[in-house]
Amino acid sequence: MIDSCVERLGSVDILVNSAGICRLGAVDDFGRDDWDPMIAVNLTAPFELGHEAARRMVEQGSGKIINIASLFAFLGGQQSPAYAATKHGIVGFTRAYCDELAQHGVQVNAIAPGYFATKITEATRSDPVTNQRVLDHIPAARWGDVADLMGATVFLASRASDYVNGHVLTVDGGYLVR
Repeated sequence: MIDSCVERLGSVDILVNSAGICRLGAVDDFGRDDWDPMIAVNLTAPFELGHEAARRMVEQGSGKIINIASLFAFLGGQQSPAYAATKHGIVGFTRAYCDELAQHGVQVNAIAPGYFATKITEATRSDPVTNQRVLDHIPAARWGDVADLMGATVFLASRASDYVNGHVLTVDGGYLVR
């Protein structure tokens, strides 16, 4: 994919690693059949794309890698042990890549969305009790909309963030302050 981008466009300047899946289950019921696909999509795929993009970005002396973490990078993640583990891993991956790539003009940051109205959160939003519990914890008193992520993404992809590196930007409606 990265080679194709370079062939068509001449360089790879920005990579946004945003794919993710979430399987829910209690720790005692959560087995390898649940764990392995989440590790593959949420952690291994960003590593593989990041590795290839970073190689090209180092050669050209510039680039931006933006990894999508989650609020669960800061929380335990009840009923989602693999999701929480992969999002913690994305933060570690972001910081490790920053530590090595910053000297080559490459910024590596992450965005940690809070509770957003997406397919992954559909079950939580459709249950009145859990939906209200989430809303009660968000000072903005609403679920995030995917459009709420645009500003953070544009900032991290732009020259305005050239000295921002290894940062995890939460976009959570204030969830972490409660």
